Amino acid sequence: MTTDFVIFISREALLTTMYILLPILGTGLVVGLLIGIFQATTQINEMTLTFVPKIVLVFLVIFLLMPWFLDLMMGFTHEIFNLIVTVAH
Repeated sequence: MTTDFVIFISREALLTTMYILLPILGTGLVVGLLIGIFQATTQINEMTLTFVPKIVLVFLVIFLLMPWFLDLMMGFTHEIFNLIVTVAH
């Protein structure tokens, strides 16, 4: 196992993680920003107004994108298992 091989596996792991987390974190960011703008313009300072819509939409994004997330994770796992076979020889 060479240094390049370890860097390749690390890079693929980080990219897979980013592909999975970006839609979830992006949704939370956009919803939080929109609710923050709404609260600033209306001067409503209710804490549940920020928490409830954000959590609902994040769970909705996770639920809707779960097949894609699983496909990414399974593809990465298959790639790792195939690389294990090549390293073993």
